Amino acid sequence: MKLLHIIATPRGEESSTLKVTNAFFEGLEENNPDCKVDTLDVTKEKLPPMTVEAVNGKYILLGGKDLPDDLKPTWEDIIKHIERFLSADGYVISAPMWNFSIPYYLKHYIDVILQPKYLFRYTEKGAEGLVKNKKMVVVTSRGGDYSPESPGHAYDYQEPYIRAVFGLTGITDITFINAQPMDALGPDVQKEKIKEARETARKLGEKFFAPQKSVRHQVKFNRQSANFT
Repeated sequence: MKLLHIIATPRGEESSTLKVTNAFFEGLEENNPDCKVDTLDVTKEKLPPMTVEAVNGKYILLGGKDLPDDLKPTWEDIIKHIERFLSADGYVISAPMWNFSIPYYLKHYIDVILQPKYLFRYTEKGAEGLVKNKKMVVVTSRGGDYSPESPGHAYDYQEPYIRAVFGLTGITDITFINAQPMDALGPDVQKEKIKEARETARKLGEKFFAPQKSVRHQVKFNRQSANFT
């Protein structure tokens, strides 16, 4: 089995998000020592730009045609990233909340790989995802509280977007581990919320390859912030 770990935080060891993600992999290794982890740090990766030639190719694919020869060089790196994504048996995304949504590094990556013919297609019945029977875990850290019970929930554009965009590909078994609030109530609360999220992440890692339903794990409190964590 192979997991693709997509890192979308530039903070390295200081990242609250990665501190929680590390616990997931500790649990994963315990029960799946032979699992391979392919790490893709999109904050460092030189992702191909979505130029006019790349976009023109997307429209051609949307029309059900193959890429013409003159656009194939532009699409070489795009296809490499798509193939790398599809080669994984499961996915882990480490993405803090930035300004109520995802970091721009992750948005760029999604814009590169989310291509018709490869990850989805249109049929007479509508869009059909082509990524079958694969699961995803999304680890986030948030400056404030955006849980469903919180007034801040209305400003959570991160989870709905990720569910929608990867749902288009066919990945609907998506579990969120949201460590929150990281900044609004001080360092003591931050440490406690990281600890709680790490415990949840480790347990999830232990059973990741066992059948499970999509779950939202929340670490709750009552204030909100859009800080980068």
